[in-house]
Amino acid sequence: MNDLEMYREQLALCDDKIIDALVERNAIVEKIMAYKEEYGMPILQPAQEDKQERRLQEKLEGNKYQEEIHDVFRRIVRNSKRIQARKLFSYNIVLIGFMGAGKSTVSDYLSTMFAMKIVEMDQVISEREEMSIPDIFATYGEEYFRDLETKLLVEMQSKKNTIISCGGGAALREENVAEMKKNGRVVLLTASPQTVYERVKDSEERPILNGNNNVEYIAELMEKRREKYEAAADIVIQTDNKTVLQVCEELISKLMEMDAE
Repeated sequence: MNDLEMYREQLALCDDKIIDALVERNAIVEKIMAYKEEYGMPILQPAQEDKQERRLQEKLEGNKYQEEIHDVFRRIVRNSKRIQARKLFSYNIVLIGFMGAGKSTVSDYLSTMFAMKIVEMDQVISEREEMSIPDIFATYGEEYFRDLETKLLVEMQSKKNTIISCGGGAALREENVAEMKKNGRVVLLTASPQTVYERVKDSEERPILNGNNNVEYIAELMEKRREKYEAAADIVIQTDNKTVLQVCEELISKLMEMDAE
């Protein structure tokens, strides 16, 4: 065996060790998830993730392969999050609620913590139509837009472990709700009219307000929608005066309780 063949053999042995280590690591991730569930511990622990990141940086300090190894570890951690998501959610999480209730914020955070894909329905529809949501409403009317929502929800039934953030009016259509539930758990996020106003007052992408961007109008519109929202929801979470971590922990806990029934 010449030197090149010897090096290749050594490389293959390293690859075998890496594969064995990754299998062991993934199994430990599942054990941690089971332990948290058994003892009612919070699933999301960003402080622990920060600790792991600091430990990795300290371990790699001065290493000439620091950048390359760090890149590999980022992918390893991301895949660990996917394993957690698959264990927790064998379905899609469908977020509904009034504008400003926190759907985009919650979906972004869940995606970060579990490496789940996000489908922002309004964004997807806007990109496909090559028009803003207000322009779609103005040009084709609300019914046309709702039809686009229904088609997209049907399309999403082929997905798993996806966070689907719906526009504020998506759950008002019974047909939409039926499609949401075919491969998803419907989570209603709520907030007070005052909170909603503070969150959306500077936005120009809210055609349903029709220029009536005030607490009274928002409260009236929210009350008109409340019954249909609640009827569509599998679980309800109020977001006022809560951090996104608190909201997401409550969401996960309630989904786990629902799945255990």
